[in-house]
Amino acid sequence: MKTRELLLKKALANTSALLLLLFLTACGSTDGETSDQLTQVKQKGKIVVAMEGQWAPWTYHNEQDELVGFDVEVARGIAEKMGLDVEFVEGEWDGLVAGLDAGRYDMIANGVEVTDERAEKYDFSVPYGYIHTSLVVRADNDEIGSFEDLAGKLTTNSIASTYETIARSYGVKDVLGVDTIDETMNMVLSGRADATLNANVSFYDYMSVHPEAELKEVAQTKDASLVCVPIRKGETAFKAEVDKAIEALRAEGKLSEISVKYFGSDITGKP
Repeated sequence: MKTRELLLKKALANTSALLLLLFLTACGSTDGETSDQLTQVKQKGKIVVAMEGQWAPWTYHNEQDELVGFDVEVARGIAEKMGLDVEFVEGEWDGLVAGLDAGRYDMIANGVEVTDERAEKYDFSVPYGYIHTSLVVRADNDEIGSFEDLAGKLTTNSIASTYETIARSYGVKDVLGVDTIDETMNMVLSGRADATLNANVSFYDYMSVHPEAELKEVAQTKDASLVCVPIRKGETAFKAEVDKAIEALRAEGKLSEISVKYFGSDITGKP
């Protein structure tokens, strides 16, 4: 009898321990979720930031092959304000999103615009840029003068980008995928695509570098898009620190300074 009683007590004790472990694990996955990413980046001592690295003047390589651009400097500023180092990872747009979802990257800094679809999946930082979408065609193209004229036409943009979404909303025949701003404009110049949709400041920067390019802007969205940092849902403590850093950079005039350096104008003030 004593042996049976001891076995029963041991079994009950093991069951209680298992239930306690499951309870603590459950608590950790809910109550601790909001601060988990912030804790992790502090432990690592760095923020891992994903970007394309081929989209001037947001993120690109200069003549010395150094990673530079508006978002590069903004991300460095955010990390510095948080007392952390920064590690940049470059890749194609869809891979950046997948990496953020999987937790390989802490955030994306790549001129990311807020959309209703994205807002369902991610939380966003406070805006650090305000831009419009330009509709660009070849200089001799008289068929397209508005977004409504895109119906049945071919456009070219990064796959899964905001611009692809807008183009498809106007009934384009197809969107041809590209990786860089140069490829985008070359597709239009060569006639392989009828038009491209892109950030107005990106188009202006391209034309400042390639003034001979026979391209023209025929339309522009009326309302400004918000450029923000997408963050995984629920990471409220991390988001709060990112927001705090952005506002500090804004108050110091640093955001404006970086914008003028890369765009020739201040895109960081509310329109």
